[in-house]
Amino acid sequence: MNTPNTLSVLSCPQCGGELHPDEGQIFIICPYCGATVFVDKSRTVFHWVLTPTLNGEQAEAALKRWMSGSETVKDLDQKSQIVNRSFRYFPLWYFRWKSDGQERVALEPAAATSVTELAHLSLLAGDLRPYAPSLEGDSEPPSVPLEAGLDWFRQSHAGAKVEEMALVHVPIFEFKYLYRGETYTAVVDAATGSVLANVYPAKAELPYRLVGGVAAVVFLCLASFPVIGGLADHDGGAIAGFLLCSGLGLIAAPILMAWAGWVAARV
Repeated sequence: MNTPNTLSVLSCPQCGGELHPDEGQIFIICPYCGATVFVDKSRTVFHWVLTPTLNGEQAEAALKRWMSGSETVKDLDQKSQIVNRSFRYFPLWYFRWKSDGQERVALEPAAATSVTELAHLSLLAGDLRPYAPSLEGDSEPPSVPLEAGLDWFRQSHAGAKVEEMALVHVPIFEFKYLYRGETYTAVVDAATGSVLANVYPAKAELPYRLVGGVAAVVFLCLASFPVIGGLADHDGGAIAGFLLCSGLGLIAAPILMAWAGWVAARV
């Protein structure tokens, strides 16, 4: 008979042993096999953690490399100012299933976050370790029920049969940085160094599209010269048009390349 402070008897997902979590207890270790378990209402799932490989300085260096890359505005690494850096283990629901004979994994956030790209992390089963209770001080507890995570999974993977469910805590560094008076958030995966961000100062596409559009129009016009010449003069019009096209093309190409380089240097 259960005491008032004990939940109904649950089973360990690894060995099937009886678990008797206290009321409010969500992280437990099976006394029979040592498996780390997360309790979600009336069910239990494995509880894993991804071990960090980067410290704060290395994570900041990864962020700076991303800022200086091709996705963000030019010199973002130099023109922005990091105003806050924090570390925590963020919870994700882990779903494993098979498709076309291959094992696949999907992740869904187990807590509220503005960086939904966290669900796109790549986790390998071999990288996961049993969660240690000593990490609780740095771990964000799950606030999204497992059933909600399952609903999200089913919406994007209709008909998939889940073979394993688990809670995984991944190590992340969250950065807040200022750029032109606006505050942005970026997350660095402390296990791989990958940078995740939903909103960031991206390169403006219009200047590049303008250069590309003008170049396309110029060379399309030049390419029409041999055709027009051939229609106007069957004997030598096509050759004259080709020579004119080639000559003007040699003049236009370096001008357009210089313009493209100027845009790339300033956008």
